Amino acid sequence: MPFARIVVINGPNLNLLGLREPGIYGAKTLADIEADLRARAGGRVALQFRQSNSEGDLVGFVQEAGLDGAGIILNAGAYTHTSVALADAVKASRARMVEVHLSNVHARESFRHHSYLSPVAVGVVAGFGDRSYHLALEALLALPDEG
Repeated sequence: MPFARIVVINGPNLNLLGLREPGIYGAKTLADIEADLRARAGGRVALQFRQSNSEGDLVGFVQEAGLDGAGIILNAGAYTHTSVALADAVKASRARMVEVHLSNVHARESFRHHSYLSPVAVGVVAGFGDRSYHLALEALLALPDEG
């Protein structure tokens, strides 16, 4: 198994899941998603969850996880489309990260079509609601060890 730990990092406004536009983002809260993901992991890997509305905090979370060799599931929210700093943190820490989106960003406003994170991600999962996190978890667990 390539990771002893996977850090699930959520960006701005994801703390409002369940309240924020449920037609787009679903009715589950972030706590619901975390509980479901823990159940899905079934003890195969240690999970840690972080959330912040601050770009600087997110950069710190990515650096810490990447430098520690943890896998990362990153839903950067709106920072996906604006943050060179987050992309640089992934690259500099040599993190193995899967970019996640609840909605299909390519079926939405044009500004959401560009991601600074996709070029530094091992993969992208978008449009499957809270199951996007499950798919990202399975993808990270299936990656070969880097050796």
